Amino acid sequence: MNYCQQCLQPNTRPNTVFTSKGICPACNYYEALQEVDWQERYEILADIFKSYPRKKGQYHDCIIGVSGGKDSTRQALFLRDKFEINPLLVCLTYPPEQVTERGVNNLSNLINLGFDVVISSPAPQTWQKLKQDGFHRFTNSFRSTEMALFSSVPQIAIKYGIHLIMWGENPGLQLGDMKTLGRKGYDGNNLRYMNTLSSGFEWMIEFGYLEKEILPYIYPKVSDFDKYNLQIVYLGWFLGDWSLVNNATYSCGNGLEIRSDGVEKTGDLYGVTALDEDFTPVNQLIKYYKYGFGRVTDYVNEEIRLGRISREDAIKLVEKYDDACDEKYIKEYCDYLKISVIEFWEQVHASLNRTLFTLEADGTINRKFQVGVGL
Repeated sequence: MNYCQQCLQPNTRPNTVFTSKGICPACNYYEALQEVDWQERYEILADIFKSYPRKKGQYHDCIIGVSGGKDSTRQALFLRDKFEINPLLVCLTYPPEQVTERGVNNLSNLINLGFDVVISSPAPQTWQKLKQDGFHRFTNSFRSTEMALFSSVPQIAIKYGIHLIMWGENPGLQLGDMKTLGRKGYDGNNLRYMNTLSSGFEWMIEFGYLEKEILPYIYPKVSDFDKYNLQIVYLGWFLGDWSLVNNATYSCGNGLEIRSDGVEKTGDLYGVTALDEDFTPVNQLIKYYKYGFGRVTDYVNEEIRLGRISREDAIKLVEKYDDACDEKYIKEYCDYLKISVIEFWEQVHASLNRTLFTLEADGTINRKFQVGVGL
C-alpha cells in the first residue's frame, strides 16, 4: 500500500494508477486544471447541445440522474440557469424502509425549484433480497443497488428518446478509476467499466433470479448506446470549481437539507453526502476494511488539492474518522438485511483485508499501515 505524494489517495483504490513520481490521477488532473481555458470548455458544452438538438415535439434537452443531493441539484440549476437547458431529472428512489425523510425533502425541493422529475422505483422485495444476496456473496449489499442507480438513467433515456445524459464527476479524472476514461475528458460512455458496473449481473442469475425480475439492474449494452445514439457527458469536466464542498455550498443556498448527525457517527466530514439514506456509512465502513480508505479520505483529498487543509492535518482527520459509523446505523442495516449484528461482523471479518489490518481475538481491528505513509 502506497499513498499519493500530494494527497492521501492510496493505490488500493480499484483501477487507480500512480505516475512514476508517485502522484495519483486526481492530483495529476488537478494540476492540469490550472492551465484550462474555461471559456473554451463552456463553448464546447454549448456545441455539444447544438450537436444533440431536441426532436420535434420533444420538451427536454437532456437527462440528469438525480438523488436530490448536492451534485444533482447543482447540475440541474447550472444547466437551466446558465445554459437555458431544460433537463429531465431521473431519480432511482430507495424503498420506504431505506429512504430518509431528508432524502424525500431534497427530491421535493428539486420539484419545487421547477424541474420535471421521473421517479424509478424497483420492486422493494427484489431490491431487499438482492441486497441480502450481495452482502453474503461480496460483503457489499450496494453492488445491486448501485447497478440499478447507474442503469436507470440510460434506460429511461432510451424510453424517452433523449440522446444526451449528463453525469457529474468523471471517476477517472476526479477519483482515479482509470477504466472509466473515454475519448475526451467529458466522454462518459466508458462509465460501464467502473468497478461496480463492470461486474455485470450474471451473479444475480446464479442466485436464481430471472432476467425479467432484474431488468432495472441491467445496464444497456454498447450496441444499445450505438443504436439509440446515447452520449454520457461528465458535467463536472466543465466546472472549474466542482468539488464536494463547493457543490454543497451552492446547493444549500437553493434549499438542500444536509446531515446533522456528525462525522463521528457517519464518517461524513461535512454531512453533505448520501443524504437520502443511512446505509451508506455502513458501506463506507466495509469499504475501509477492504481497501484501507473511507469517506473522510475522499473529503480531505479534495481539500488538500484546493489548499484548504494541510496534508498533516488531513492525516489526523483520516486517522480519527475514516472508519466512523454509528452502531445505530449498523443495527438498522442488519435489521433490513434480516441478519444479526454478530452475523454482520462475522461477514466483515471474513472479508477483512489481512494485508492492511489485523483482527484481534476480541474482534478489534487494527491498522497495519500508517496513514499517509502506507505499509
